[in-house]
Amino acid sequence: MPKIDVYNIEGKKVSDIELDKNVFGIKPNEKIVHIALVNYMANQRQGTASTKTRAEVAGGGKKPWRQKGTGRARQGSIRAPQWIKGGIALGPKPRDYSYKINKKERQLAIKSVLSSKVLENNLVVVDKLDLKEVKTKNMVKALENLKVEGKTLIVLPEKNLNVQASARNIEGVKTTLTNTINVYDLLKYNKLILTVEAVKNLEEVYA
Repeated sequence: MPKIDVYNIEGKKVSDIELDKNVFGIKPNEKIVHIALVNYMANQRQGTASTKTRAEVAGGGKKPWRQKGTGRARQGSIRAPQWIKGGIALGPKPRDYSYKINKKERQLAIKSVLSSKVLENNLVVVDKLDLKEVKTKNMVKALENLKVEGKTLIVLPEKNLNVQASARNIEGVKTTLTNTINVYDLLKYNKLILTVEAVKNLEEVYA
C-alpha cells in the first residue's frame, strides 16, 4: 500500500497514512479517463443553441424576380440560405447532449486520476481543515504552510462553511465534497488536498 505523510494546517508532519492500493495505487488507465472526461463535458452542455431555417425566417414569400430573361441566377426566395438574412441550412437546434457511461468505468477513471496524483507527488493529506472563522488570509496562510502552489482542489468529507467561504476568493483554488468529485476537476487542478476523513470516505466508496 502507498504510504503518505499527514500534515496539519501549520504545515507540520503529524503522522502518516497508508492509502488503499485499490484506490490510490492502481495503474492509471488513460483511455478510461478520456472516456469519463468527454462524458462529463458532454453532460455539462446546455444544448440551447438554435438557428432558424428558411421556413422560420420572416419574409421572403415573393419570388424576387422572374424565372427567366434577367440574366441572373434563378431565385425563389430572399430567405434562402445563400441570401444575407436568409435561413440557416443544417444549423444547430436545441438538443440533449448528455449520455451515460458504465458506473465501473466512471469509478475506474476517478481511481486512475487519484493514483496519478500519488505517483506525481501532487496529493497532500491533512489531518483536518478547521478554520475558526471565514477569513481568506487564513486559508492562504494554510496553503503556504503546506507549500501548495498553483491550481488546487480541496476535497472535504462534508460541508464546511468556514473553509469553503475562505477559499472561494483565492484564484485557482476550489473546494468540493467527496460525494461530488469528478474527473474534470481532478484533472484541471494540479494539486489535490484531502483530509484524513475524506481519504477514508473515498476508500469506502471506490475500494
